[in-house]
Amino acid sequence: MSDVTTDAEKTASIPSSSSDTAFQFHDGDSPIVTPGASESEQIRELAQHFGVDHRKLMWKIDIRLVPMLCILYLWAFLDRVNISNATLYNLKEDLNLTEGDRYNTVLTVFFVPYILFEVPSNMLMKKLRPHLWLSFCMFMFGFVSIMQGLTQNYAGIIVTRLFLGLCEAGMFPGCFYLLAMWYVRSEAQKRYSFFFSSTTLAGAFGGLLATAIGLMDGMHGYSGWRWIFIIEGIATCAIAFCLYFLIVDFPEEAKFLATNEREFIKAKLALDVGQSQHVRKATLRDVGNVFKDYKVILVGFMYFGLIVPSYGYAYFAPTIIKAFNYGSTVQTQLHSVPPWVVACGASMISATLSDYFRHRYLFTVVLTSIAIVGFGMLLGIHDNKKAEYAALFLCAMGCYSAMPIVVCWTTTNFAGHLRRGVGSGFQIGFGNIGGIIATFAFLSVDAPYYTKGYAISLAFAGLSIISCTLYEIAIMWENRRRQRGIGLEKWEKMSEDDRVFAGDLSPEFRYCY
Repeated sequence: MSDVTTDAEKTASIPSSSSDTAFQFHDGDSPIVTPGASESEQIRELAQHFGVDHRKLMWKIDIRLVPMLCILYLWAFLDRVNISNATLYNLKEDLNLTEGDRYNTVLTVFFVPYILFEVPSNMLMKKLRPHLWLSFCMFMFGFVSIMQGLTQNYAGIIVTRLFLGLCEAGMFPGCFYLLAMWYVRSEAQKRYSFFFSSTTLAGAFGGLLATAIGLMDGMHGYSGWRWIFIIEGIATCAIAFCLYFLIVDFPEEAKFLATNEREFIKAKLALDVGQSQHVRKATLRDVGNVFKDYKVILVGFMYFGLIVPSYGYAYFAPTIIKAFNYGSTVQTQLHSVPPWVVACGASMISATLSDYFRHRYLFTVVLTSIAIVGFGMLLGIHDNKKAEYAALFLCAMGCYSAMPIVVCWTTTNFAGHLRRGVGSGFQIGFGNIGGIIATFAFLSVDAPYYTKGYAISLAFAGLSIISCTLYEIAIMWENRRRQRGIGLEKWEKMSEDDRVFAGDLSPEFRYCY
């Protein structure tokens, strides 16, 4: 079976569908999959050929892959935004961050290395393997979080936030990159949203954990905010050590799969987006060529528009809720939890529906519009605490449900290791420039109404909708060109090696909507 798999001749034909790529696999003169059959039927035929139970195999992969990445990113996001909870325990006063915009600067410096090292991190992950790179980065940002709890002044917190951004740079794009290399597009959204739900769980869990840790205020002479950083940092380091042994690598290197299972996954993914190009090494010129595709720039703006309102909410929700005067710090922390929980549920429901209908665009527009309604309510309502609190639910639901769909939609529309690694890295890196804008959108001088922050969040959510619409138009236009055979003449003149490396630029590839 493995000899047939390894040496099987794979030939490609123009698919009839506008959204799927159909590959014909041949074993000698006999086709392995029926040309023109639906994706599910072709996958069933592949599974039969390789002798695997598809349902059991996907469950096996899900259990080994998704929960580990969820745990990893939950702690990454928690260590990134727990500073918002720490401010309720006198962090600003102890480190003299109340002067001018010092606190906003502390939040901003995180994004400088975080943005710059997204793409290089994805390239390093492919070279060093995910289980080593991701667990190493996690251990390092856990260590930096501990140091954050021991810092004594403004300069110290600036340095630790810089290193935190550096160590966390590879987490989000790296996890999405790894997920994209395991699942076909029709399977991806639920897994992406389940993974992304770790951010909403981190927001909810962070509020509860900060409430409990805050009770240690004064223990051994340390303020409550110090204990938040120290304890959560120690937990992160311990979990990173365990994840070194638990995170799986790319399908080509997965040791927990049998040979026939590994070959089936590779063939299944090739059926969807073509060969992965795992063995070919990319040059700097290859990386630069990715950016010649205008769609790569466009997907950056799609994510960029959502990052501003999302980080605005993540970093400043406790401060906004504090202005509602619920009483004690404990009550403020507890009231920050429900919007995150509801956002998690909304994310999973929208992901399930998106996969069911095999559609992304309308879901991103509707969910982003929900966030726009929420920020609009916060902008216009200042005398109704219940309505303002309800608006926070809409903001969290909209932003944190739309983001995973946008990233899944675009990442899985990139094909091959190079274009997925560079494309997803750029999207997350460029998008996180919005984090810098978000940190200066909500200034203390604008409290308690934060008119500027809400208006900026509204504008950037609108930018995301516009960018998603332009991307939808672009891929529809490109699919129609390919359906008419435009580009085939140039394609036929390319070498076989260059064809494999083209990924989704192949005229045989079809983008999903």
